[in-house]
Amino acid sequence: MNQLTESNQPLFNVWCRLIGLSSIGIFIFFIPITINDKQSIPLDHIVSWIRSGLGDGASWYALFMIIAGAMYPIITGNWRNNLTEKVFLFLKWLGVIAAILAITKTGPAQLQTPDMLPFLFEKLVISVGLIVPVGSVFLAFLVSYGLLETIGILLQRLMQPIWRTPGRSAIDAVASFVGSYSIGLLITNRVYLAGHYSPREAAIIATGFSTVSATFMIIVAKTLNLMEYWNLYFWLTLLITFVVTAITVRLPPLSRISNEAKYREPECETGHRIKTAIQNGLEVADKAPSVGKNVLENLKDGFIMTISILPSIMSVGVIGLLAAKYTPIFDWVGYLFYPVTWLWGLENGMELAKASAAGLAEMFLPALLMKDADIISRFSAGVVCVSSILFFSASIPCILSTRIPLNIGQLVIVWFIRTFLSLMLAIPTALLLFS
Repeated sequence: MNQLTESNQPLFNVWCRLIGLSSIGIFIFFIPITINDKQSIPLDHIVSWIRSGLGDGASWYALFMIIAGAMYPIITGNWRNNLTEKVFLFLKWLGVIAAILAITKTGPAQLQTPDMLPFLFEKLVISVGLIVPVGSVFLAFLVSYGLLETIGILLQRLMQPIWRTPGRSAIDAVASFVGSYSIGLLITNRVYLAGHYSPREAAIIATGFSTVSATFMIIVAKTLNLMEYWNLYFWLTLLITFVVTAITVRLPPLSRISNEAKYREPECETGHRIKTAIQNGLEVADKAPSVGKNVLENLKDGFIMTISILPSIMSVGVIGLLAAKYTPIFDWVGYLFYPVTWLWGLENGMELAKASAAGLAEMFLPALLMKDADIISRFSAGVVCVSSILFFSASIPCILSTRIPLNIGQLVIVWFIRTFLSLMLAIPTALLLFS
């Protein structure tokens, strides 16, 4: 970088953007502070304050967002695109009905038990409805001012040998964790269509890195009463997720997908990695829009994401909870995971295996089902929620809507492998930490 940047901003100002604004994002998402005897990250404190201020209005806000989410595909016409969109339009309107029943406390008695609609709506839907748009505001500081690009260059030499993807895929991975799987998939699909990812690389990134965001992980941690261990939970979940991905990429079906790409990423010049990483970060910080514009754009994306996921969470969540409580479906699938929980001698191993199986329907279900378990099972369930990555209420339809060459059968197989491996790693980790 020269003394003046391309936009003629003084270099000092650009450094302030890269370090100062990115530090705000790091503080909001990762630095626990204590307010009124409650220790948590600042984002959680902000959302708690907003929810307390809204009072009963929080329920009506959530209902409005769910209705908006059901109307959005009709207004945009997206529901006509394919069968998946039509099915999810039906599920979104089912979510509207479920939300109305939750607010009015009417409907079948089975739905009004404390562990069904009331818990799903009050503890999950309202929390997600607030934390996603609020979190999106602060994501502007974390993802827009050069931090991701700097990390991407620094991690370039790790990505190919460990995860068999180009260095730039580190940006996708971090964007998914600090943004959302939809952001990660959007980046992946664009890069794949431009010819910079092979079909296999795009499939690896979509199924191995595009997991739920840090803001969603807060909801999981709160549900499982893990917020006092937030940093431990976050970083260990990230580590386990990426270890599972490193194993999964070497197994079918991912290992059998074509690896031909139109363009290949140039290697960073030897001995200049840190310098190149910082320079790239400064260039992004220099070209980034103003904070005000960035925050507004992120807030808009946050609201669109909120209305897109809330109705599905409500409908698929209810269906999943009913299936878990009144049918043997997840018991049957859970038997496939029981050998892992039995191996480590967990007292409620069958319950954890069953909850892990329920994650295929909706990623929050393992947390909902294990919320009253012991700390070992709660921590393991919290890791599996995130590390399994694939679930039918959101991420699988998002992947199917891209041009990435994956079908439902392949996605279910990858989900099973990921969930099995996640349990194999999460349980002994929890035993080491809390025994």
